[in-house]
Amino acid sequence: MDAVLFDMDGLLVDSEKVWFEVESEVMARLGGEWSPADQRHLVGGSMPAAVDHMLRVTGSATDPADVETWMLEGMTRRLSAGVEMMPGAAELLTAVRRAGLPTALVTSSVRPIADACLAFIGRHHFDRVVTGDDVARTKPDPEPYLTATRLLGVAAARCVALEDSPNGVTAATAAGCRVVAVPSVLPIPSAPGRLVVDSLHEVDVEVLRAHVLGAA
Repeated sequence: MDAVLFDMDGLLVDSEKVWFEVESEVMARLGGEWSPADQRHLVGGSMPAAVDHMLRVTGSATDPADVETWMLEGMTRRLSAGVEMMPGAAELLTAVRRAGLPTALVTSSVRPIADACLAFIGRHHFDRVVTGDDVARTKPDPEPYLTATRLLGVAAARCVALEDSPNGVTAATAAGCRVVAVPSVLPIPSAPGRLVVDSLHEVDVEVLRAHVLGAA
């Protein structure tokens, strides 16, 4: 195994509920309502995708840049007060680091949101950080994972990516990575090259190594 690649929202930090709060507030400003179905539609996606969806649903003529600013301000304000780690995330990050494995954070969130989360996760856990600002095409496109493997100087086929959303799983699989999925908002079925678990407590370095070798 050459490297371990981590998603952020819903995988390392319990931020999906924060996204839901902010998206609900922004939709109210646009004259609409945000539902769990809207969140499920966009989980694992990008900020521009969420903004486009909001404007399309509400029919608002608000400038997309203004909506994105509202979203960004709402998220960074909440995240700066603290981030709740997902079960098993801190332990796995520490174990991977102790094993001396190269790592990258690969998130569709924009840089300010990633930075706010990293202040609590610990920037030292990652050799590289790839955000939605660093790529032309976000998940489910493979570009974020291909960018991470290029920056680390490793082959995607010898990496494992940990994801919680179908969009993220699609991106990592298309990049050629082995995938460990920990479903959060949406279910993720088992598939060749994919290990699905209920919690990161079920994952350790040996499980990741075995999965990359095809033994898990």
